[in-house]
Amino acid sequence: MIETLASQPVLFLVVAVIVALLVGSFLNVVIYRLPVMMQRDWRSQCKELLAEAAPPLPEGRFDLVMPRSRCQSCGTQITALQNLPVLSYLLLRGKCGHCKAPISARYPAIEALTAVLTGLVAWRFGFGAEALMAILLTWTLVAIAFIDFDHQLIPDSLSLPLLWLGLALSLFHPLTGAEVLFVSPQTALIGAMAGYLSLWSVYHLFRLATGKEGMGYGDFKLLAVLGAWLGWQDLPLIIILSAVVGALVGISLIVLRGRDRNVPMPFGPFLAAAGWLAMMFGPQIRSWWLSTVT
Repeated sequence: MIETLASQPVLFLVVAVIVALLVGSFLNVVIYRLPVMMQRDWRSQCKELLAEAAPPLPEGRFDLVMPRSRCQSCGTQITALQNLPVLSYLLLRGKCGHCKAPISARYPAIEALTAVLTGLVAWRFGFGAEALMAILLTWTLVAIAFIDFDHQLIPDSLSLPLLWLGLALSLFHPLTGAEVLFVSPQTALIGAMAGYLSLWSVYHLFRLATGKEGMGYGDFKLLAVLGAWLGWQDLPLIIILSAVVGALVGISLIVLRGRDRNVPMPFGPFLAAAGWLAMMFGPQIRSWWLSTVT
């Protein structure tokens, strides 16, 4: 099977997209449940610190596996046939099969987005260790981006394993055919430190100048992750891309949708998008920029 996928790029692309659709369905679970799990844990710890009785936990398990997915309106358990990525949403016409309550279009959108991004990664890198690692990074960045968008929170349980994995992958440098990932250990280590310290410095300077917090520590860790995976050379590109995209999106929301400019906007989704673009098209973007300025 591995030899077949390696010798047939189109088949590898198709398999990657199909698997990504299933993973996208699971990412919807991660995006919804992981922040809830963290908030329950924090609340329990706060109660313990205050010497009060911990709040009772709901009966049964509540994690990324259990309980089974249910309709948020009527509580009816979703069957396997009703949980097919994108297809079930279309067949059900965007409504619960039991109570007919509308289902958010965001669920199939995340599944489709995961599939599209994974397909692009498979096309970009071809079959191999680099593609598999890039796909794993892509999936995790999707989860991080949407969790931060919803809760202005980047879970350490997602960012820290990625950081250590990026540093560990650098031990396999040089790897035949690896063009972007598997940077040298020195490059990865400097990238992780520079990524964290750069935003950490901006955060403290902004707080000293304005008395406000411009971003969170999760953003520092996320940029450290991208530095460990892609190397310190891509950090300026990632910061510039994330700032430009963030500014454009922020201005658009203020002008078109009347968003209050005083309402904070999470920076993690823009960092994740910029990191993914740097992974996919970093050399081309740098070449275009150098040719433009010179």
